[in-house]
Amino acid sequence: MKDFDSSNVSAFKDVWVFCEQREGKLMPTDFELISEARRLADELGVQLVGLLLGDNVEGLAKELGGYGADKVIVADDPVLKVYTTDAYAKVICDVIADKKPEIFLIGATNIGRDLGPRCAARLHTGLCADCTHLDVDMDIYKDFLSNNSVLAPERIAGLGTARVLGEPHDVSKDLKMTRPAFGGNLMASIICPRFRPSMATVRPGVLKKKPFDQAKADACVIEKVEVNVAPEDLKTEVIDVVKAAKKLVDLVGAEYIVSVGRGIAADVEGGIKIAEDLAAALGGGVVGGSRAAIDSGWLSADHQVGQTGKTVHPKVYIALGISGAIQHKAGMQESELIIAVNKNEAAPIFEIADYGITGDLFKVGPLLTEAINEYKANK
Repeated sequence: MKDFDSSNVSAFKDVWVFCEQREGKLMPTDFELISEARRLADELGVQLVGLLLGDNVEGLAKELGGYGADKVIVADDPVLKVYTTDAYAKVICDVIADKKPEIFLIGATNIGRDLGPRCAARLHTGLCADCTHLDVDMDIYKDFLSNNSVLAPERIAGLGTARVLGEPHDVSKDLKMTRPAFGGNLMASIICPRFRPSMATVRPGVLKKKPFDQAKADACVIEKVEVNVAPEDLKTEVIDVVKAAKKLVDLVGAEYIVSVGRGIAADVEGGIKIAEDLAAALGGGVVGGSRAAIDSGWLSADHQVGQTGKTVHPKVYIALGISGAIQHKAGMQESELIIAVNKNEAAPIFEIADYGITGDLFKVGPLLTEAINEYKANK
């Protein structure tokens, strides 16, 4: 590490993804990141490499190839069986210092949020946390801004350079990392022009997983690296792993979501009950909420959909009494089918809804539930 120079930008190449595993099982975020990183690697014309750490995990590596990885680097050692910041950060930084990737992506899970800053500090590079969108290609990035920002078209068209230490800098090959800022009230795009690798933690659920390709899995190259972790490198020791059972709402994996917003204020309990009944009628659906519903204490934080909550892609998303602020729409607009119910016919949610119903959710909601149950009974 002592000879590692993060400022020698030209020495870095390839896109890497940290592939998190727990108890010998890959996390869903891995497949999302690999799928998106494939696009970034293609834009740069470089390889996509997965980095997998653990004990006896080499057998998992080929699966990552099925989602787009050209190669998977495996660090396999008993010291890596259970995650510890010290061991994982040491191994990752050693490998990065040796092979020098230009982009390194990590899922913004509990482990990723702990690991990312430690590695960035040791590597003396920048880290953009909790990203919701990534781009390299300038034209693709401009298209993203055109559809998801209020910037004037002429400002978007003029993008391409930035001032770095007072000098113009071409950002066309920099990783553009977009994340919510100021509580989700605006979006910020961040670049790391002076150091490599460009590092980002990416929010689970915001990227789409590609279909698995067995041919790509078979072609994936596996490279094993030596693990050098001395006892003095470890400041902590895991004595035991205790799992706490806590029921949380799985919004990211749900196929049917019924969300409530400020519109249930007149009868909060009744509004939530309507959403629960409608979700149940859809078949295993879950209840979500806008930021207003969570901030008001009507639902717990794990129900929140939006930039500062969960990004979801269900088959059906029903919004009851949600006006459709840009922060909320960013978290659910990729749903396959969107149905919105709101008394205000000018509500922004109708702009992205496939079906819009102007009416009182307390009347429309039960009618939807009744219609679904009747259809299922007749079928």
